[in-house]
Amino acid sequence: MNTATRLYSLGYSQTRTYVTAAMFIVGNIALPQLFHLVPQGGMTWLPIYFFTLVAAYKYGWKVGLLTALCSPAANSLLFGMPAPAVLPAIYLKSALLALGAGYAASRWKRVTLPALAAVVAFYQLVGTLGEWLMTGDLYLALQDCRMGIPGMLTQIVGGYLFIRYLLRK
Repeated sequence: MNTATRLYSLGYSQTRTYVTAAMFIVGNIALPQLFHLVPQGGMTWLPIYFFTLVAAYKYGWKVGLLTALCSPAANSLLFGMPAPAVLPAIYLKSALLALGAGYAASRWKRVTLPALAAVVAFYQLVGTLGEWLMTGDLYLALQDCRMGIPGMLTQIVGGYLFIRYLLRK
């Protein structure tokens, strides 16, 4: 099922960019707190990436990148999670997600499950390789792939449904 995307490519000189990003950053702060109530919830559901995907796909890579970089920092400062030691890998994956989602939306101008699956596969594959290079630990780098399948599927299906909801507004 395809839905034409009313694509926004908000620039850094627009106030709307920061207001929109702030809303998604709040979502990326609240959602992980809910999932951290469940044992291993963060590692299984990967909630810190959800609103980054939606923000970048719907409002462009600049809103997505602001969301991607501010959300982990805010969560770490406010709640100690993610731990500072894992922030570089999360920043890498978040930035790749924002750039990939923004590119996919501008390239295909539609929100589809295969497009979102491609975006998630892209950021996870390249991000895992980058994390492996950063840490030197393949087992650690593959953690999202080992434990985060439910989260990736939620990003794809939930992201699709949430973006469709935003398109109807």
